[in-house]
Amino acid sequence: MEKLGSELIVDEIFMRLPAKAIGRFKCLSNFFRDELSNNNFEIMHSRRIISSLQKKLLSLKDNTIVVGNIVGGNLQADTSKTIISPSNVHPSYLRVLASFKGLLLICNERMCELILWNPTTRRFKILVDDYFDRNFERNAATGGMYFDDSNDLKVLHINRYRNVLNARVYSRRRESRRKINSLNVTNYASTYYSWFPGIYSGRSIYFMVSNYWFPPGERHMVAFDVVSETYSTIPFPEVLDLNPWQGHFLSIEMKLHVIVVGRLGSRCFLSIRLMLLIILKGVEGII
Repeated sequence: MEKLGSELIVDEIFMRLPAKAIGRFKCLSNFFRDELSNNNFEIMHSRRIISSLQKKLLSLKDNTIVVGNIVGGNLQADTSKTIISPSNVHPSYLRVLASFKGLLLICNERMCELILWNPTTRRFKILVDDYFDRNFERNAATGGMYFDDSNDLKVLHINRYRNVLNARVYSRRRESRRKINSLNVTNYASTYYSWFPGIYSGRSIYFMVSNYWFPPGERHMVAFDVVSETYSTIPFPEVLDLNPWQGHFLSIEMKLHVIVVGRLGSRCFLSIRLMLLIILKGVEGII
């Protein structure tokens, strides 16, 4: 049998191994150590892992972080495992801003840190430790992640402070950040609005924006185009027989859906509607 090339070993063998197995390697050449420690391998390994059927549920408890097998429906305490947070920060100080292909964008509210975390490998990267003002509003930040055309992981972080929205894009490969100047949704910078975690679909990151104060129940959908780095707004789905309370994005088979939860008529019970959100050639609509 012909000798296996180093590229084949890395891409087709190491890439398929669990993160724990890779971490236990002891006898490796300098070449393989360099290959397994670079950012590209970490990103590609995360993308392959996410295609696995073994989906996990990560829960931030009062004092611990618990990971359970959500696909197997086995979320009992004796089958779940506890993991340590980045820098061993107490879970009460952590807030998840976004998730993407097994990676989490979290905020350490105690130290004003924005952290990119891979719970599978336990590795993390502090993107910035001085971005938040000490008086930043709670629940005022959100974010999303995506891969650009050069396969570089980009992190979009949106933060609100004193009725002004600020947005920055972080490059994992270049380890740099820059400000986005095309943020044209300043109407949603008020403290009355809540921005929910973004979801990536079809070259855009979508955010649900809600105002539960005035006017009551006002909801919007904001799309960030990752190519042009511009924002646009999408009308919230109109459901004639439903008084909507909440809206949530859900990706099913690579298609973006919206779950609308609300009260049906004057009766006091909830109704849930699942609708396919289509955006084709600039035409937006709900199916």
